[in-house]
Amino acid sequence: MEGIKVLVAEDEKNLGKVLKRELEIRGYNIELLENGEDALNSAKKGSFDVILLDILMPKKNGIDVLREIKEAGISPEVIIMTGHATVQTALDAMKLGAYDYITKPFKFEKIDTLIRNAAEKKKLIAENLYLKRRIKDDDKRPLIITKSPRIEDLLKLASKVAPTVSPVMVYGESGTGKELIARFIHFNSPRCDHPFIPINCAALQENILENELFGHERGAFTGADKQKPGLFEIANKGTLFLDEIGELSPAIQAKLLRVIETGSFFRVGGTKEIYVDVRIVSATNKDLKMEAEEKRFRKDLLYRIGIISLTLPPLKERKEDIPLLAGHFIKSCNPAGVKVLSPEALALMVEYHWPGNVRELLHIIQRAVLLSPNAVIEPTDLPLEIQQLKGKMAEGVKENPKTLADAERQHIMSILKEANGQRGKAAQILGIDPKTLYRKIIAYNIKI
Repeated sequence: MEGIKVLVAEDEKNLGKVLKRELEIRGYNIELLENGEDALNSAKKGSFDVILLDILMPKKNGIDVLREIKEAGISPEVIIMTGHATVQTALDAMKLGAYDYITKPFKFEKIDTLIRNAAEKKKLIAENLYLKRRIKDDDKRPLIITKSPRIEDLLKLASKVAPTVSPVMVYGESGTGKELIARFIHFNSPRCDHPFIPINCAALQENILENELFGHERGAFTGADKQKPGLFEIANKGTLFLDEIGELSPAIQAKLLRVIETGSFFRVGGTKEIYVDVRIVSATNKDLKMEAEEKRFRKDLLYRIGIISLTLPPLKERKEDIPLLAGHFIKSCNPAGVKVLSPEALALMVEYHWPGNVRELLHIIQRAVLLSPNAVIEPTDLPLEIQQLKGKMAEGVKENPKTLADAERQHIMSILKEANGQRGKAAQILGIDPKTLYRKIIAYNIKI
């Protein structure tokens, strides 16, 4: 079967050569080795579909190799070859996870059928895992809600960058949606069928972060009772998102630079070089150029990860998105659609400066939906710092609004003031057609 990679571990040279020749004639890609230790090392480095293991081999027998392959989490299906078949040997092999066993001498048609079936099983397992991951990832596909020209321009640039292999740096304040942009890049790239792995570099101590990124070998430290792959290995062929990359220690910065330059690394406590194909998308709320000038961040690493940079504006600079986001969050918090924002509450939210950005908006909506006793969320259901804006918004209006029309008039006046009297810009912020805004200006006798 063309394209199937098979590792053959057989210490009888003549049989090994014959096996290799016959299987290559049938279209398999074959690597032939003569002892168990070399077979195990090659299995750890290579990406084989099937491994044929002789039971009796120098340095390591087939059962020991099988055991270590399974303990290491290596995925090929294993077929045991033995000239000393016993029920116990077969049981030992099957208990350890062998696909099947075959006794010598055997017909090449039989070994051919076994390899094909084993490779098909591996393929089905991989497809099943892929489908599960796609179902899981479909829930994580980014939904970016915006009417902001700045965000739309940023998404256009992200769409151009996504199909490339270039690292991307996303700048922005906390809560602006940097991970959302990273996911957008991943899911619009050729890597979308492979993992998207996020990690917050500020959330873990240096030694724990190193272990998470690069993994460790068995016995690397107290408590390391088995080998653990790191996130670089898990993200192979996919995207690794390094959030708050500006918090990395100098030691991990150096290791990260090496991975980017060589595509390889060592697990903690390991001596075997591991090669990966991972795209790195990073994010930070720091000025990394200043950090580099002050020698808190490596300039050579910054040049590597910052080939393409995207900057997310804070929510206060894209107020036209506040009504859209607020409406979306309310729907997600109460799917039955029981609650809505009053015009007065929305007007206050548009006026607010949002230091916590979109994340803060989400939390305030969640809080209001939970705590509001009525179907309409009023200003009194919002945090005090937002309620206090009511006096500021009353500028130009002599009395507090008593009706929805009064509130709407007040809100329109506030947005027109913010837009410096530009009706087109004000209509964009309000999320309405300019003609509709013009009619309301006439109806409410608003002076610009």
